Amino acid sequence: MRSSPGPQGWWRPGRALQVIPLALIVAITVVDILAPPEIHLGPLLIVAPALAASFGGVLATTVAALLAVGAQVLIGLLRDGLTTANHLAQVAALIGVSAFIVLLRVLRARHERELHQVRSVSEAAQRVLLRPLPDRIGPLRLASVYLAAEAEAQIGGDLYAVARTPTGTRLLVGDVRGKGLASLGDAALLLGAFRAAAHLHSTLPELATYLDGSLRWDLAQPAGGEGPGESFITAVILDIPDDGAEVRMVDCGHPPPLLLHRGTVTTLAAPWPAPPLGLGDLAPDGYRVEVFPFGPGDRLLMYTDGVIEARDAGRNFYPLDERIGRWTGEHPAALLAQLRRDLLAHAGGHLGDDAALVAVERLGTDGAGPGR
Repeated sequence: MRSSPGPQGWWRPGRALQVIPLALIVAITVVDILAPPEIHLGPLLIVAPALAASFGGVLATTVAALLAVGAQVLIGLLRDGLTTANHLAQVAALIGVSAFIVLLRVLRARHERELHQVRSVSEAAQRVLLRPLPDRIGPLRLASVYLAAEAEAQIGGDLYAVARTPTGTRLLVGDVRGKGLASLGDAALLLGAFRAAAHLHSTLPELATYLDGSLRWDLAQPAGGEGPGESFITAVILDIPDDGAEVRMVDCGHPPPLLLHRGTVTTLAAPWPAPPLGLGDLAPDGYRVEVFPFGPGDRLLMYTDGVIEARDAGRNFYPLDERIGRWTGEHPAALLAQLRRDLLAHAGGHLGDDAALVAVERLGTDGAGPGR
């Protein structure tokens, strides 16, 4: 049996707001007609189209403006006569100001349509560049979160990607110098190079060298924008073999991942991190591979500096190492959901820089995490 619609089914807050301008017009008109001759409340009618423009569309604003002008004419007819200079001036002023309000509402509607198009393009770019990570790949469970600093953008200069190889899984998390939409080109270049080459190079140093060379070659082109040394990408590249209980890492100037193991949090800091990608000529000794334990039930958290540089009202940085310890038992998706809420609460709902988070869990031989 279908339940009958209650009050909320037909009485919505939006409809209630649309009634306010009409109620004001009626109230001002009645009071003005009944008021003594020396009192004139007609000029207050301009409030009705102004309120309608603040929460209604162009049609609602136009209707409120026409009703306000009609009410002013009615007041003039019922009081001293419409031909008096005072009422003619009030009607003319109301028509002029109402027309200006309607024009502003039309311009605002046009801006809203353009903003909607920008968001649509941004969302499409996000789907193309930052492809959603699979929930499961090989013996790993994955989750990711992207938080754009710019209100109109869905993607900026932070990036992540995953690729399967014959022996395991490779992950890339990076952060382009700068932020916002201007960094999309470099992000797209690195993501494309990683997806094309992750399974072709047998070692991480070879892959890092290829990625660095691709970025430097593009920047050296005449139409490549910024020159060598003016643009770079910090990145961490991981190789997680299917067999064994370890993770191999090349750190190119990026914040180190965190290992969550049986309730403890360990920073996987590289003793000799390499320069960011794009500045490979500053690393004459090449790229070093660091190896860390990563067994069944362990989780890895990779992030960009937008997370640890988020500030609260007191200008304090977000204490990721401390907060992450609260959710060491959560699977990747739940872990990132908790972390996302806590991060935004710390920053007051707005980040000063883009932020990306990727969580990885190595499943047991039965394909399940600990205790599941």
